[in-house]
Amino acid sequence: MIHGDAASFHAAVGGGGRLIGLDVGTRTIGLATCDAEWSFATPLETLKRGKFRADLERLRGLIAQPGVVGLVVGLPLNMNGSDSPRTQSVRAFARNLAPLDLPTLLWDERWSTIAAERAMLDQDMSRAKRAERIDAHAAAHILQGAIDALVNLPAPE
Repeated sequence: MIHGDAASFHAAVGGGGRLIGLDVGTRTIGLATCDAEWSFATPLETLKRGKFRADLERLRGLIAQPGVVGLVVGLPLNMNGSDSPRTQSVRAFARNLAPLDLPTLLWDERWSTIAAERAMLDQDMSRAKRAERIDAHAAAHILQGAIDALVNLPAPE
């Protein structure tokens, strides 16, 4: 089920467990994960997009890891908060993740790539490494924003 707000997603995942963050682009999918206590997000890898069925199978392998309870998908809203054609594409991608049978949270990803780029510059990462890792770091930024909001919610009943 797709959730547009942190509270309903929090209730669906039971207030804990590992999450996978996705930064869905036209050519790549950045992936990140977090610990079961929702303390910190870590970049994983960047997948080159192909046919959706192949992408879904690679994601299926990733979520087969123990303790994964949900997905957080970055939603590319316009700066004024409105939808764009890219937003609709990501919503469709999230709907197509239904066979994975995991709660999915759509999370505002405005500024995520810029924040990830700044963090990598602060680490003095080379341009080549930044280009290779930017999507996974953006996914971690998206996921960190979501878990920061989730940990401040009351425990589900």
